[in-house]
Amino acid sequence: MDTMAERLRSRAVPLAVVGLGYVGLPLAMAFAGKLDVVGYDIDEERLARLREGVDPCGELPVSAFEGKSIRFTSDLERLREAAFYVIAVPTPIDRHNQPDLRPLLSATRTVGRVLKPGDYVVYESTVYPGCTEEDCVPILEDLSGLKEGRDFKVGYSPERINPGDQKHTLANTVKIVSGCDGETLETVATVYGWVVEAGVHRAPSIKVAEAAKIIENTQRDVNIALMNELSIIFDRMGINTYDVLEAAATKWNFLPFSPGLVGGHCIGVDPYYMVYKAKELKYHTKMINSGRFVNDSMGGYIAKKAVKKMIAQGQNVLGAKALVMGMTFKENVSDIRNSKVADIIRELKDFGVRVEVVDPYASPEEVAREYGVELSESPKGPYDAVIVAVAHHPYLTWDEADFKALLSDKGVLVDVKGIYRDKIRELPYWSL
Repeated sequence: MDTMAERLRSRAVPLAVVGLGYVGLPLAMAFAGKLDVVGYDIDEERLARLREGVDPCGELPVSAFEGKSIRFTSDLERLREAAFYVIAVPTPIDRHNQPDLRPLLSATRTVGRVLKPGDYVVYESTVYPGCTEEDCVPILEDLSGLKEGRDFKVGYSPERINPGDQKHTLANTVKIVSGCDGETLETVATVYGWVVEAGVHRAPSIKVAEAAKIIENTQRDVNIALMNELSIIFDRMGINTYDVLEAAATKWNFLPFSPGLVGGHCIGVDPYYMVYKAKELKYHTKMINSGRFVNDSMGGYIAKKAVKKMIAQGQNVLGAKALVMGMTFKENVSDIRNSKVADIIRELKDFGVRVEVVDPYASPEEVAREYGVELSESPKGPYDAVIVAVAHHPYLTWDEADFKALLSDKGVLVDVKGIYRDKIRELPYWSL
């Protein structure tokens, strides 16, 4: 009897990727170079662009679509043809910072309706430990009438896609794999091994793999929170945080974290999944909660510092005009999900400041829909304050003369990431 890996490799059955965003699309295209793939999504506009060879996320070039065996569809009957399903949909948080599993459970119901005996389902979405087996598997069983372990197999392989990062790719980043039993583990390892040149790490259980993904980003969140808290302290001391970090980094075991805004769909979200699960286990997280509080407060803190600098220059803040440069959650990407720049804008407006926003990568339509903010095509000074919130590549070449051309006589420059601290000599300047 042919194994699942052999059936996929011989193209007897296709592999399906459910969810074609930042995570699912690169994975689908990688597999499509080796196997027949069904790329499934419910967004018809996205599917139309993908059929034209255009990545709506702006991560993959047109050449990535060439010579690939993939069909983009929202048709359940096409999805039913597959035998190995990879679910890679977003797992955000709601406005109460609680896990929002609606996209994940919806995708699970979709797969449950087409699941057949012998099929495999592998989850890539970031979840709290236990979610796959406790929340998703029962839905698959209920809708398919099949039994996990006996009739179909389940695995978990957490995504490690880093938007905007051309160095750490799917192919050269070790992939964690897990399965509901030993046979499943080896099958999942084999399949991912075809597209991950760096190899795979076999986790002993699905729950271990889920936990590993959560702590990757929770660890970063806590460390960045420490740097943010230190930056507040150093500011009161009158010393520059980045100068301190440069000095400290001369020691061989110093960890290279820096202060900044922590948004996006990973570091700013994943810790809340661990907090949620810990509460269920009657444990109140302390370090994780503290880190989240510090990082979620930074947008408001930066705005308040900008306002104080403006007042110190003798400005009337009410009705003042500020330019915010950058709207995405990190540099050199178009992704605006959970962008903490929105907190800066909101706080400035609360002080009565008129705010204009520019961003070379963000979609004006998405920004307007998500945050009610209208992006300007280009700066139209003079401004009483310029806040460089995101270190996009086009901004790195700016110098003091560029900012002087935009600022009023008493204008203030706020440099969140400290990228101009060695270039500014005359302007009122502040950075984290």
